[in-house]
Formats: sequence, structure tokens, C-alpha cells
Amino acid sequence: MTAAHGTFAPLSVPTYRNIWLASMVANTGSLIQIVGSAWLMAEMSTPDRVALVQTATFLPMALFAILAGAISDMYDRRKVQIASLTVSLVGATLMTLASMLGWMTPSALLGFCFLIGTGAAFFGPAWQSSVGEQVPRHLLPQAVGLNGVSYNVARSLGPAMGGILVAALGATFAFGVNALCFLPILFALSRWKRVVEVSRLPPEGLLRSVHSGLRYIVHMQPVRQAVLRGFLVCFIGSALQALMPLMARDLLGGGAQTYGILLGCFGIGAVSGIFVLQPLRSRFGNELVVRGGCCALGICLALLSLSGHMLLSCMILFVAGISWMVLVTVIGIALQLFVPRWVVGRAVATLHASVALGVALGSYLWGLFTLDFGVATAMQIAAVLLVLSPFLGVVLRIADRNASPEADDSQLAEPDVKLGISGRSGPISIEVQYRIDPDKARDFYNLMREIQRIRNRNGAYDWSLSREIADPWTWSERYRCPTWDDYLRLRGRRTLEETAIQQRANQMHIGIEPIRIRRWLDRPSGSVRWREEVPDRGDTQLVVR
Repeated sequence: MTAAHGTFAPLSVPTYRNIWLASMVANTGSLIQIVGSAWLMAEMSTPDRVALVQTATFLPMALFAILAGAISDMYDRRKVQIASLTVSLVGATLMTLASMLGWMTPSALLGFCFLIGTGAAFFGPAWQSSVGEQVPRHLLPQAVGLNGVSYNVARSLGPAMGGILVAALGATFAFGVNALCFLPILFALSRWKRVVEVSRLPPEGLLRSVHSGLRYIVHMQPVRQAVLRGFLVCFIGSALQALMPLMARDLLGGGAQTYGILLGCFGIGAVSGIFVLQPLRSRFGNELVVRGGCCALGICLALLSLSGHMLLSCMILFVAGISWMVLVTVIGIALQLFVPRWVVGRAVATLHASVALGVALGSYLWGLFTLDFGVATAMQIAAVLLVLSPFLGVVLRIADRNASPEADDSQLAEPDVKLGISGRSGPISIEVQYRIDPDKARDFYNLMREIQRIRNRNGAYDWSLSREIADPWTWSERYRCPTWDDYLRLRGRRTLEETAIQQRANQMHIGIEPIRIRRWLDRPSGSVRWREEVPDRGDTQLVVR
């Protein structure tokens, strides 16, 4: 692999490199705070509440990530990241002050973790989806992988630093360090001169944007499967990180420093995973890599439940870190390579939400299991489930792809508009008539089924395909869009692959007359006069965007 296309090639891009390094500092601070929070909770409360620290940290992502993804696709992603990091900075500062003044309680601790996690929930989708704006398209897989490395480098440093700081100076100092670590990335983002893409259409409403993003995911099978697989794997695998403080205390008889060292070994393994990620994907494909990662992680959990030795546990956690980083990153890469730019923020956010929901629910479940059956038994149950999880690949396979979809920037012919309508007029019905040789009817029908999936995920409703009884050569495709603006958006969401499929259908059309496209306003009452003295809105020509 050449240097121009190697694992670390994206770091040659200054904007990406600056944000990547600053994000590593921010991630380090967050992990220092998590160590301090988990150990402080272990001192103040019961094992189930220790696991709730991770639940409180990840639950905001499960609740808000999809909303955050819509916002990242609607607005300037740089500004969204700055605003969300400011929320986390405020939360970290308040947490430090509350701890300094002696006001910290278990409930207050969980509340501060939730507030900081809320900022992270809105930051994550905007950060991940902006990678494609910072590096060339051919470097996107490596950049996505390096984003995972940024977190895992921090994971190898932050926990050990957190353990030392908590043991030597207390949790309050750790919380203060976390607040300071947000400043470098805020500075790096403020210096990013982002090129804003100017749309010819007004932005979608927030709820409509969320709906269209979820609709795309539902109708795009590889993306849908990656989201569901990510949830299930993280639901089971969350046992390792949720129970690690209890493992350090109960199985190894250590303290905060022991917990930090364990997390550090896990993080070092996760960083090391970047060196095997691309070779594994190239040789075995995404699905086999995810299956192998799940099995390896399950075996590590089982061994950790039986190990009572610090050195052996550190070695096992190193392997567990590699396994976790590889399987989670592969799922993320697979998702980003199947979605176009217009919806990437919402797709990434949905994956984040599913992963966070899996971690939050799983952490709570494993905390309850630990309360009733002990740390070792809970880890062994999780290990068995992880080893069995590769069977999920039968129905939720992680697909392979080498490059993300490229938008088709070619201009379509402007629609012929004689009726005075606005962007909010609708619903709009579209009818496309073809003449197809009856001998090629089956081929045309199969091709139109592919076009149906394209229309559905790009925003169309009520798609249907008809064939005239009196003239078997004539076929009619029909679909609807809620408004005229939605129809124009659908036309602008084409990728080169989708255009190629449509062109294949167009080439099957025969006859002298071209393909006929008819557009209908389904509720025309607003376009005609209901009283003689009311001006006819049809008198004014609409300027088509």
C-alpha cells in the first residue's frame, strides 16, 4: 500500500490533522472524567449504579443522535460541532465546581454525565459526517478508521492518567482536566475554513429531515443491517467496559489506579487494531472480520472472568481492545460507504444511536446481573452470547464496498411548469410512461424494482408500476412526493449509480415518441379561484429552482 493511500495518509491533510489531534486531546479528557466518575460512584454507591455511569454517558446519544444527524445535514457542520462541544464544556465545568464544593451525590454525578454526553451526542454525527469534507474521497475509509484511532489512542492514555490523577489528586482534579481538554478542539474547529455547499432549495424542516433520513436507512438494506448489527453486538459487548471497575475492585482487588491501567491496556489494544484493520478487510471482507471480532471478544471476556492476575488480565484486555475496535470500526466504515453525502450525517447518527442504545441498555442489564449473580458470572454469560453472535450474520450481514456513492451533479431538464404553485404545494404525483418490447417485459420489470427502491429511499411515496391491458407495450410508473420542494429534492439526490440504473430503463424505451413524464398537483383547489373577486394564482408563473 503506497504512502498516498496508506493507513495514515489522511494526516497529510492539514485541516483533518489539526482536528484529529485536537479530538484526541478531547477524548483523553473525556476518558479521564469517566474514570473519575466510575470510581467516585463505586465509593459512593452500589454496583448497579456504577454501571449506570456508562448508561448516563451513552444514553443521550441513543436519545438525541438521530436528531443530531438531521441537524448536521441541515446546518453548517463546523458550527454544530462548536455549539455541541460548548455544551459539554459547560457540563464539565459545572461538574468540577459541584465536586469542589462538596455538592456531588450519585444522582448529581449521573446528571452531569448525561449533560456532557448530550454535547457528545450532537458532536459525534457532525464530526463523523464532516470527514468527507476534509479529505479526498479515496481516503475516506482510512479517515474513518483514524477517527476510531483518535478515540482509542486517548483510551490508552486517558484511563491510566485518570487512574493516577484520581488516586493522587482526587476526582475533582480529573473533572477539571476534562474541562480544559475541550479547548484545543474548539480552537481547531474555529480555524477550519469550511466550504459551504449552497443549495438551490430551502432546507428541510427538522422533523421532515429526521423522517427522510430514517426512511433512507429503512429502504437501504446494507445500511439497515449495519445499524441493527451494531446495536446487538454492542448490547452484548457492553459488559466488558461496564463491569471493568468492578472487575478491578472485586476480581483483582485493586483501586482506581488498577482500573485506569486496565482501561489503558484495552485502549492500547484498540490503537493497535488500526494496523490490522485494512489488511483484514481486504483479505476476509467485512462480515468475516466482524464475526471473528465477536468471537475473540467473547473468549477474552470468559478468560477475564477466570483471571485473578493483573498481568494476565492486561494481556487479555489488549486482545479485547483490538477485537472491539476492529468490529465496531468495520461496521461504521461499511455504513459510510453505502450512503451519499446528502444523508450521511443522519445515517452515521442512526448508527451512533443504535450503538449507544445497545451500550446503555446492556450496561444497565449487566449491572443488574452483577448485583444478583456476581461479576464473574455476568461476564461469562456475555462471553457465551458473543461467541454465538456470528450467527446474526445469516440475516444481518455486513456488506462489502470499496468507495462511497458519488453524487450525480449533472443538471436535469427543468420541469415544465405552467400552473402557479409554490414549493409547499402538494402532494405532487409523477407519472412516467414507457413503451417496452413485450419480449423484454421481464427484464424491464426487474429493472423497475430496483428503481422502486431508489425512489423510496430518496423520498417518494406510493410507488406503483402498471401495464396497459389494451396495449401491452405501454407501461406506467407512478409515485408521489409530499410537496413540490420534496420532488425537486428527490431529483437532486441522484448518485451516479442510480442514474446508470435509470438510463438502462430509458434505453429499453422504443418508439418515435420520447418517454412521457407527467406531473400532477393532487389538490388543485388552492390553485383556482373560489370566488370571482379572488385573483387566480395560476396567473403567476412559478420560477423553478
